[in-house]
Amino acid sequence: MALNLEKQLLFGTNTPSVQTTSALDTTLNDVGLPLNLGTGAAVLYAFLYIVMEPVAGSLLAPLLVGGTAYACHLTSTYGATANYYALALHIASWVAQFIGHGIFEGRAPALLDNLVQALFLAPLFVWLEILFYFGYRPALKSRLDEAVSKELAATKKQKQKQNQVSNGSLRS
Repeated sequence: MALNLEKQLLFGTNTPSVQTTSALDTTLNDVGLPLNLGTGAAVLYAFLYIVMEPVAGSLLAPLLVGGTAYACHLTSTYGATANYYALALHIASWVAQFIGHGIFEGRAPALLDNLVQALFLAPLFVWLEILFYFGYRPALKSRLDEAVSKELAATKKQKQKQNQVSNGSLRS
């Protein structure tokens, strides 16, 4: 009798339902953010960006959370169609990035070197570049520019050595 599925399901429908929503879920829904993977990712990114660079992260956090709220609004308004457009834009952006890196920089994007850097740090890097343009932390920008110049010089020197070795081996 205890293993009768229909009776167990019927019993489950006869009990009064208790609404079990957490304070976090209620708060997020009040501002238009359902408790889902997208919201969790946006809040995690915002938190970690604030930890890494408090001022820049605090300026970026509302944009991340607001963008997530707007994406949720679009999905609830237009359904799967909004997701299809977002996916198409996402894929087109990645293709443009690969083409841009190949044509203008002559090297592969960071995605191929370090996935965490490409997916987590790249958005913060772009945000910092925008802030640097407006004069944010000029000493940091100067140190980064110098480090990037050294890194590019080392990469160029290494490529020249590789080309010399490959050209020398072809002539032999």
